[in-house]
Amino acid sequence: MAEPKEINMVLKQVLELGPTVAFFLLYLKIQDKTYSFGGTDYSGFIVAAVVFVPILLVSMAILWRLTGHLSRMQIFTAFMVIFFGGLTAWFNDERFFKMKTSIVYGCFSALLGIGLAQGKSYLAWVMGDLIPMENQGWMILTRRLFVFFIVLAIGNELVWRNMSEAAWVKIETFAFPAVLFGFLWWQIVALQKFMIDPEDKADPDVRA
Repeated sequence: MAEPKEINMVLKQVLELGPTVAFFLLYLKIQDKTYSFGGTDYSGFIVAAVVFVPILLVSMAILWRLTGHLSRMQIFTAFMVIFFGGLTAWFNDERFFKMKTSIVYGCFSALLGIGLAQGKSYLAWVMGDLIPMENQGWMILTRRLFVFFIVLAIGNELVWRNMSEAAWVKIETFAFPAVLFGFLWWQIVALQKFMIDPEDKADPDVRA
């Protein structure tokens, strides 16, 4: 398998985060409007959710073109966005798009849980090339993320069922990603003793 090509980090972040920010900005602009297509009225939220799908696909296509690589997590997330975006438009029901976040986090937790039950870390399989770490460290991180994704899924359910639509959009766009990033950063710092020096990884005899 070809190695992913390196691209400018700012461009990479724009391509990865841009679609979500675009959805947020579009929602702010049209949230109070109603659009009629084929004799059916759609809220601004649903229109923004549907428009988000092609924006995400274009962004991923550009990222794949530039790097020659997409992570399994990116592909899975894109599939879920397309699937639930389609359900949202078909049934004209915003709840499908809001539930998507809970289901994505729930699926991540379930997959990690299946691996843990087998004594494995699927997280290491997905992210091992990005974070060189001993197996013990991966197992600890996997257990913690297993629980954390459950918490995020429950948190999303509580937010969209009990708070306003605008509040959910803001929390979905900024709060959840920020909390997840902060948690991962905290774990990387806390698990430093399990990190493998790239030079040691390249020379197995060093760690023998």
